[in-house]
Amino acid sequence: MDQVRRFGWLYFAGFMLVVGIGYVPAFHDADGNLFGLFKLDLYDDSLHFFSGLWAGIAAWWSYGAARTYFRLFGPLYFADGVMGLFLGSGYLDGGIFLYGPVRLSLYAHVFANLPHLVIGGVAIYVGYRLARRPAIAP
Repeated sequence: MDQVRRFGWLYFAGFMLVVGIGYVPAFHDADGNLFGLFKLDLYDDSLHFFSGLWAGIAAWWSYGAARTYFRLFGPLYFADGVMGLFLGSGYLDGGIFLYGPVRLSLYAHVFANLPHLVIGGVAIYVGYRLARRPAIAP
């Protein structure tokens, strides 16, 4: 299996883990914030679930499908992280439309959006740099 498809499976597993962690009470503080930083709602869970499902299907389907996933998903997710960093709400989960800009501490803005920036940035790298190399036939 090529590296692009491996990254697809890694994204699938990672997103499913994120959805699962959101339902473990030990990771929530007294206010219901995950890791004491933010609340995840049905919109967030749906975004993470379908992002992971898309990654898994693309990785299973073909090298080209996985490459397309990363080329589309990476910039969208990275831009969502940038928007969340500055406004406290992103667009992919509808937060900016539902709640508008949200004022949080700098700590919460950074750590709530850092995963989106890293995940989106790595996806951009995989889709546009790593996927430029020819796939090795199995």
